[in-house]
Amino acid sequence: MSDPYIEIDRGDTVWRFERDFLTSNWTCLFGNGCKGILQEDATELNQGCCSLGAHFGDGPAGQNEAMQVQAYAAMLSADNFQFFDVAHDPESTPGALSIYGDDERTHTRVVDGACIFLNRPGFAGGEGCALHIAAVESDESPTEWKPSVCWQLPLRIDWAEVDADTETATVRRWTRTDWSKHGETMAWCCTERSEGGEACNRRNAPFTRVAGQAALGCGGATIVCAFAVLRGRHCCCPPHGQRTRPCGRTCGE
Repeated sequence: MSDPYIEIDRGDTVWRFERDFLTSNWTCLFGNGCKGILQEDATELNQGCCSLGAHFGDGPAGQNEAMQVQAYAAMLSADNFQFFDVAHDPESTPGALSIYGDDERTHTRVVDGACIFLNRPGFAGGEGCALHIAAVESDESPTEWKPSVCWQLPLRIDWAEVDADTETATVRRWTRTDWSKHGETMAWCCTERSEGGEACNRRNAPFTRVAGQAALGCGGATIVCAFAVLRGRHCCCPPHGQRTRPCGRTCGE
């Protein structure tokens, strides 16, 4: 039986990659039968994993991301953002949009049962994430516009310090437990086969072949290298001195 993780030692960081999931044919079913993350099957709502809003995480990194999303949100219009008027609440802080779910700016606001940026079925400007739609319209990468957790799913990186000079970074699937308390009541978790997640494995190509954009944003050249190894191709990692440093925080943050 093969090791469930493939490891790549990059000197100060040892990267570990979940072999089974990254070589599976998993694909996102948003808009194509996703049951959502609520307590009951909510396929008809077409919310995917947007029901809770997007969490930015803790500390300075999370605050920086929150402000970045605020800046991109200011570029949206009523034509591509269904809740444009809600975001431009006249009672909100002058010069700021009302897009946060709390005063600490840890997550996006939930409106009518889902993230404020989720355009609902029937909206003329397009169904799905308003930030994603606007990024595509601007010929830019949605990974630059959206909260990182939105485009990193279904991947998560767990960081652990080994000693003063070394850390491990484990790249794995997002699991039910990663949803914390909410995960205990979810009717379905698309990445877990025991929950019927095998229904997601409809893509003809391995997941590693289609995850390049998320890989570049999440862990740079090292993850791309690991994907190549998982697909049985030559490892082309750059020298340690040229290694692309990851964002520095857990994918789920």
